[in-house]
Formats: sequence, structure tokens, C-alpha cells
Amino acid sequence: MAHQRGKGGPPVPTTKREAHELLLIEEADAWFEYLEATRAQSAIRYREVEPWAWARLNQRLRAVRAKRAKLRPAAAA
Repeated sequence: MAHQRGKGGPPVPTTKREAHELLLIEEADAWFEYLEATRAQSAIRYREVEPWAWARLNQRLRAVRAKRAKLRPAAAA
């Protein structure tokens, strides 16, 4: 993967394939964050944390879908 870094930030993809791969990684990371937040919790703590974790997961997945939608028209052109 030949990508560049933008001023200390996340990698900047140089191809559409790299952009797609980064989105897959971002999506997986969102799911792992959810699992990490909710696993091994007591029942009470799980009830407290799960709504936040689910909302955060959905927020991150919406962002991934939005980025994918921007890639699709560029790929079709």
C-alpha cells in the first residue's frame, strides 16, 4: 500500500483501492471499539455502556458509508 501521511494524521490513500481498503479497516475498527466497550462488563455496567457504544458504532458506520458513497461516483467516472 503506497499511501502518504498528511501532517501527522491518518494515511492519505493514493488510489481508489487503497481508499476502499482504509474504509474496510475503519469499519472493522468501529466494530472492535464496540466489542471492547461492551465485553466483560457486569450486567448493570453493560446496560449503562451499551447504548452509548451502539450509538457510537452507528455514528462511525454512517461516516464510513458516506465516505464510500463519495468514492462510488469517482470510481464510475
